[in-house]
Amino acid sequence: MSSNIDDLDDGRPETPAQRADRNWNEILQELRVLQTGTQILTGLLLALAFQASFAELDPAQRVFYLVLICLAALSAVVALAPVALHRAVFHLQVKPALVRVGHNALRGALALVSLLLVGVVAFVFDVVVGFGGAVASGVVLGVIILVLWIVVPVYVRRRGRQSAR
Repeated sequence: MSSNIDDLDDGRPETPAQRADRNWNEILQELRVLQTGTQILTGLLLALAFQASFAELDPAQRVFYLVLICLAALSAVVALAPVALHRAVFHLQVKPALVRVGHNALRGALALVSLLLVGVVAFVFDVVVGFGGAVASGVVLGVIILVLWIVVPVYVRRRGRQSAR
């Protein structure tokens, strides 16, 4: 193997620059998916404040709503951070560092979106059926997210490492 080929043994004969480019493209694809869902959810939340029934919310529900708006905005900002960084470091040949930051920002955005999703579902249940329904729906969705976004990936990762041995 020549010295310009990456030493990561994953079956892909790529240079470090090629690996960074591929990883960056994968991060961008994941950010696109995440950003689309976040934008739709944010738009829905923003529209709620202009509905006639919004005036019927109690003070706690209004605070909860504002927390959700902040979570939606923060998740969008964190998801867009790698793009802003890419603009700032364009042509500076720091793609591996950009990939690391993008990876961490994407993980942070996923954490924020998980809180946002649980919060929005709990908020809707609170308004429609009451506090008990809000707690139950939030816990159920939180557990589902925990299993699908953390437990299953950890399991798949371990199985992949075991089969690679």
